[in-house]
Amino acid sequence: MDKHEDMRLLPWVSDVGKPCYLVGDPEGVVATFADRAEERQLAAAHKALSEAHSVLGEPAAGALALRLALKNAAAGLRDVLRIVESRG
Repeated sequence: MDKHEDMRLLPWVSDVGKPCYLVGDPEGVVATFADRAEERQLAAAHKALSEAHSVLGEPAAGALALRLALKNAAAGLRDVLRIVESRG
């Protein structure tokens, strides 16, 4: 097995912004914690997408509402892409 196949990209970064990886038990405590963090990130991304649709559907939405919706949607997309990358 390739060295990188044994590593799991975790859904958070280090205190200096570098990626964190799990090497070891894919069923262990850290892996379970990471699974739950990913579930929360996916739920937040779904919520951000729903809110963005609502804002975009409101003709009177102002610039601030649009910027906030875009910011939240972009953060959700970032998290989802990280999960996809982690899962290969």
